[in-house]
Amino acid sequence: MTAINAPRDKYNAVWIIFFILGLGTLLPWNFFMTATLYFTSRLKDPVDDSFNQTVNGTDGDTRNALESKFNNVMTLCAMVPLLIFTCLNSFIHQRVPQKLRISGSLTVILVVFLLTAVLVKVDMAPLPLFSITMIKIICINSFGAILQGSLFGLAGILPASYTTPIMSGQGLAGTFAAFSMICALASGSALQDSAFGYFITACVVILLAIMSYLVLPRMEFFQYYMESNSSRPAVDEENKMDLLKKVCFIFTITIGTFPAVTVEVRSTVADGGAWDFYFIPVSCFLLFNVMDWAGRSLTAVCMWPGKDSIWLPVLVGLRIIFIPLFVLCNVQPRKYLPVLFAHDAWYIIFMIFFSFSNGYLASLCMCFGPKKVPPHEAETAGAIMAFFLSLGLALGAAVSFGFRAMI
Repeated sequence: MTAINAPRDKYNAVWIIFFILGLGTLLPWNFFMTATLYFTSRLKDPVDDSFNQTVNGTDGDTRNALESKFNNVMTLCAMVPLLIFTCLNSFIHQRVPQKLRISGSLTVILVVFLLTAVLVKVDMAPLPLFSITMIKIICINSFGAILQGSLFGLAGILPASYTTPIMSGQGLAGTFAAFSMICALASGSALQDSAFGYFITACVVILLAIMSYLVLPRMEFFQYYMESNSSRPAVDEENKMDLLKKVCFIFTITIGTFPAVTVEVRSTVADGGAWDFYFIPVSCFLLFNVMDWAGRSLTAVCMWPGKDSIWLPVLVGLRIIFIPLFVLCNVQPRKYLPVLFAHDAWYIIFMIFFSFSNGYLASLCMCFGPKKVPPHEAETAGAIMAFFLSLGLALGAAVSFGFRAMI
């Protein structure tokens, strides 16, 4: 069988299914991040006053400590399982059936979100709430890592353009979460009601992803590539590792800067007005996710430069310029470096190019990676690329402390 004889993807059904599955991989985690205000607000109001006495010995201190540690511990509980289980998936994907890895992961995530939605209506003391929330975050990112790695591996078997809907779906997840956060701020609705709506919405999307995946094997287009046993000449190991390093570098630069540095930039145009209140939610989170989504989606119609072009590593390497550009914006507080780009417009321009290049170049690398190996190794290559993506996120989280400290 050859690609010339391959059936058409009628109504782009397979493309749409991969888009929904991509949305399902990151929407749960993005919704947890969006609901951070809800979780920390519940940590402010202990149900039992004796809790403070038992744990810390002074009234109020423990409650504040849990609240202040929530974001750091949440990031740790997300990144470590993500990296470990993405690595694990690159080994177990040949031993555990693909159907079990994908449908099983989605089912576990669905159960976790149903439990989270129920617990919104249940009164709990701060420490149990904190502990249960972290356990749920670990579960979501552990099974989410297996889901993401398996999905990229599956897309690696199909034509290169079918990695794009996964990347685009993931981009939409971030955009939707950022937009939801801004709507919540504007509406002034109760955090508990907003959180319940978030989690129920996530349940609906995950359920849709499960249904879409169950339909996928019935698609003739998908069946053709799953049954195809064609092979290409093997390529050397250096070429196999080439794009993996680029993916890793892209996300190291991105996470090293966003949001650790970018979220600390202060507006110099607003003077305590509405723009001051919405500056970071709009210019940082929403703008990043919208442009990142646009960059990821563009690879559906344009895949320049090619996988063997010298311009691809050049463009990836040039992204390092965003580190000094953001550092020299109006990041506050600061001790060592001057502010060279004080006006809000500079920050917005940098953010547009920063986020768009992240989405576009990352999507290109993820599309090309499995095509650098013989077809029978494409699923393994896709799974390994997902690991390097996660490694880039983890390295970025580590170097972000250094980027912020040098300001």
